[in-house]
Amino acid sequence: MTEIDLTIRELKRRFADRSLSPLEYWLALETHIVAWEPSICALYAYDPESARSQARASGERWMKGEMLGPLDGIPVTLKELIATKGQPVPLGTKAVELKPALEDAPIAARMREDGAIMFAKTTCPDYGMLSSGLSSFHHLSRNPWDITQNPGGSSAGASAAAAAGYGPLHIGTDIGGSVRLPAGWTGIFGFKPSQGRIPVDPYYVGRCAGPMTRTVEDAALAMATLSRPDWRDGTSLPPNDFDWTDLDIDVRGMRIGLMLDAGCGLDAEDEVKAAVVEAAKLFERAGAVIVPVGPVLTRGMLDGLDNFWRSRFWGDIENLSEERRESILPYIYSWARGGADVTGVDAVKGFNQTIEMRKTCGALFTGVDAVLSPTNPIVSYPAEWASPTNDPARPFEHICFTVPWNMSEQPASSINCGFSKSGMPIGLQIVGPRFDDMLVMRLSKAFETWSGGVASWPRPPVR
Repeated sequence: MTEIDLTIRELKRRFADRSLSPLEYWLALETHIVAWEPSICALYAYDPESARSQARASGERWMKGEMLGPLDGIPVTLKELIATKGQPVPLGTKAVELKPALEDAPIAARMREDGAIMFAKTTCPDYGMLSSGLSSFHHLSRNPWDITQNPGGSSAGASAAAAAGYGPLHIGTDIGGSVRLPAGWTGIFGFKPSQGRIPVDPYYVGRCAGPMTRTVEDAALAMATLSRPDWRDGTSLPPNDFDWTDLDIDVRGMRIGLMLDAGCGLDAEDEVKAAVVEAAKLFERAGAVIVPVGPVLTRGMLDGLDNFWRSRFWGDIENLSEERRESILPYIYSWARGGADVTGVDAVKGFNQTIEMRKTCGALFTGVDAVLSPTNPIVSYPAEWASPTNDPARPFEHICFTVPWNMSEQPASSINCGFSKSGMPIGLQIVGPRFDDMLVMRLSKAFETWSGGVASWPRPPVR
């Protein structure tokens, strides 16, 4: 293991015993990023000079034993949708006028309070509306496992940065799978907590944020900082006294659902199903009862959500000048224009389908303690595609395993459960009951321990 691969716990131990300083670690990381970034284009607003300054200040605090918080000296990236004071928030699109943010969003504020080194934003597609690294504003982001392939999205840069080893912690956002989908396609751990566990601003239905890391413990260590309440998110949950690092669990007797059919959208490929079934066997060997379960999503629910999101997004952009609208990525603009024809009544009917998803998810959890499923239905797709279908008339066919849990406000993670014959990662989704974020973390950690985790990560291309 090199310095680049150190976990948060290992870094804090090294900072404490003075065998490594925050600045020494950052300088090694800076060299690593320089080697990788031309190939995967994961970053926006990268500022190594600021990072060096932050690392020096952190090192002085460590020397005095006056650390600001549990993440002092730990480098972190934030998805560029997460505002940081003084920096523009392009939302991944050329259509937005670049104006400096007036204040830190909740996540940025918590990171700054605890001394984390915020060295860059990570890329996303236009308005965060794709599961892809394609954007009209940013360079095309690529998957470190195979740069011809897509990292997924919309937390595209965050997933690529984590898989490539740009430090131990990256924060994404998720409204239909945008943390978990790219986590699955890049082999990392992605955690979408219960609604309001990590405050976001702006908030809207189903929108969450979560850590994207190489290990479960790194995500857990970040949660103490990320989960502090913030009044700007009306769904922000009360303060918690969780020990996020208490990850031991005995699964004996637990009823765990195994969902291999999402109900609509793209069918899970055979390699994906096989990897998830093998993952379920590890839970079974540890004493859990694996229960095959049916889908919670229907075509009517997905199409209703499509109508609602199209009309909502069209409402956001219809007052832009024609020139600005036409600068939006054509795939997204083509999809959004359909929202102009959605009536108010149909938009409300579409929104009501989110309530139907909540009902079916709730009913499922009356009979099981947790659910396992694929994260992504397919192994991979080309970097240049806007989505796994690459068809704006079928934009959500790949989110059917992930989106219900946003609408039901339940915690869910994606963790690597194997690799395809082509060498691409495959993600296992683990879902828990509403507000039981610790259960999902513990089940994820148990699986990571049983499976051994990812043994070898991609290395920068030789130039």
